[in-house]
Amino acid sequence: MQDGDVALFAGASLAVRNHDVDFPFRQESEFWYLTACPEPDAWLILTKGVEGVPEAELFVLQRDREREIWNGTRLGPEGARERLGFAAARVNTEFPAAAAAALGKSKRAWARLGAHAALDRIVLPALQDLRRRVRAGVTPPEVVLDPGPVLDELRLIKSHDELRLMRRAAALAAEGHLLAMAQAAPGVGEWEIEALLHFTFRRHGGDGGGWAYPAIVAGGKNACILHYNTNHERLRAGDLLLIDSGAEFGSYAADVTRTLPVDGLYQPAQKAVYELVLAAQLGSIAKCHAGARFEEVHEATVRTLCQGLVDLGLYRGSADECREKQAYRAWYMHNTSHWLGLDVHDAGRYRAGGASRPLQPGMVLTVEPGLYFQPDDTSVPEEFRGLGVRIEDDVAITGGAPEVLTAAVPKTVADVEAACAASLPPLPTLETAEAPR
Repeated sequence: MQDGDVALFAGASLAVRNHDVDFPFRQESEFWYLTACPEPDAWLILTKGVEGVPEAELFVLQRDREREIWNGTRLGPEGARERLGFAAARVNTEFPAAAAAALGKSKRAWARLGAHAALDRIVLPALQDLRRRVRAGVTPPEVVLDPGPVLDELRLIKSHDELRLMRRAAALAAEGHLLAMAQAAPGVGEWEIEALLHFTFRRHGGDGGGWAYPAIVAGGKNACILHYNTNHERLRAGDLLLIDSGAEFGSYAADVTRTLPVDGLYQPAQKAVYELVLAAQLGSIAKCHAGARFEEVHEATVRTLCQGLVDLGLYRGSADECREKQAYRAWYMHNTSHWLGLDVHDAGRYRAGGASRPLQPGMVLTVEPGLYFQPDDTSVPEEFRGLGVRIEDDVAITGGAPEVLTAAVPKTVADVEAACAASLPPLPTLETAEAPR
């Protein structure tokens, strides 16, 4: 921001789930990054060098004794000052007039138009009104800028405190996955494993429901559906179980995937695919150092997978041909990495200056290679059909070796089998054996 700039931001509102039931509230990530305000319907004005306008002013819900009896205590302007550290705060009903007044004194305006309809309904009429009054000596902002790209870059580099929260989210995820490995067995419902994961995250202080995203608990062929999360089937002997589940702590996400044998021991074809995916993941994590380019992580995965597909006789050609023709995409159709932070797929560009961007200390990304052989894929031997394997960890870029935040989750064949053999009391059962729908 330059002298004369005004920036306007909208927080999230409650969303109706059904009838008079709202979804649990979760603050919009960008607004949370700027304010740490946990309440809906808040607004923020930031200024630089604008006379008579505070540099930072938060607008929050009015204190209301009756509503607070029903729905909980509100911050109010006083709480915004005392608890969140804002020198200036007002009730949110004053935001439209305050925004219009600030825009009238600004040279440039920052607002993410088109992203928040409520903000558009305030900013656009205010700008139009200022333009109508030019002949009266009013000078409207010369330009409207999108704050998103600037904020995205700020969010991409995590501070010490942000990394501390992400380590905590990773620790919650690790315990959940360890318990799930011990609990998985033939006849156990996917939904029971899901409940165990979410219970564990919440039990240790995870936000909201405890999770950063609804768990994928995919037994057998369900693992070949990348975003499977109905989780309504029972686990079967001889199958693999793919679990993609991460906790959220302090609004920061963990994102972890492991693939384990329901019976506790990998069968030969399962083990071959698993060890290939693991080799690809370890090779890609080794690329996660400052100065390497983001796309090098994916390229390392592709090289390993292509060679492995040839070695297993699943691709009849050379590894170079597999890469050049992108033949691997029949079994590996997603990228290896994405940024991680306040959002599971976090803010930040993947390319800069027309090229894949270099990794820098403070960035956090996932590394998640996989192979998925559809049940009807007649191009591979029968023992591979219906196998889906993904292994995913969260990796922080440092000035030296990468920090694997989720290293506590077992992933070698021996360690996973040992975790599956761990003793854990059986889940309680009800009379019905039906899965929830």
